Amino acid sequence: MSFLIYFIIIMIVPIAIQMYLKKTYKKHLQISTSSNMTGAEAARKVLDENGLYNVSIEPVKGQLSDHYDPRDKTVRLSEDNYYGSSIASVSVATHEVGHAIQDAEDYAFLRFRHALVPVANIGSNLSFFFILGGLLFQFTGMMLLGIIFFAAAVLFQVITLPVEFNASSRALNVMVSSGVIRNDEESGAKKVLNAAALTYVAATVIAVMELLRFVLAFIGMNNDD
Repeated sequence: MSFLIYFIIIMIVPIAIQMYLKKTYKKHLQISTSSNMTGAEAARKVLDENGLYNVSIEPVKGQLSDHYDPRDKTVRLSEDNYYGSSIASVSVATHEVGHAIQDAEDYAFLRFRHALVPVANIGSNLSFFFILGGLLFQFTGMMLLGIIFFAAAVLFQVITLPVEFNASSRALNVMVSSGVIRNDEESGAKKVLNAAALTYVAATVIAVMELLRFVLAFIGMNNDD
């Protein structure tokens, strides 16, 4: 029974949240803003109001492929959000601008996350090989190394949460103050941003659960010895 519950959490919950995000996003993609600004226009307005004239905005293929690239100071928006003037479009666009503002302000959690990227990538790519090898061959040292690698990836996930929540909070504030949306449109924008945030929360919870499972397996190996 416990295994079934664990399976439901790590497999069904993320799928359900992704479905909820797509449904919420699609719904608000059909609702136009009172300002009729496109996502690109809203992003440019907020960037300029914060003095970030050097940050460019580009369309990118794919749905919800939006992101901010700190390496070349570019906000990349999926075409629906770049050209669209919906609640969903401006919400996602200003969220990514929130990351650009974080970068300009040297936001501590963002800096920490950037510093963790190389370690997290190594952890994600190598941890399971060491953990699986440790379990198969009963090598506790290999198992422990895998857990350390995986813990680095989990830490990256944990640090991502305040970064994303802060960017969404900034987006909600600037959308109203900059005239991108009216006060009565804020609830729709909040629903879009909260749905997106749930995906990060779910990923973090699952990563922590996996780490705990590996730690318990490691303790069990040592007790067997």
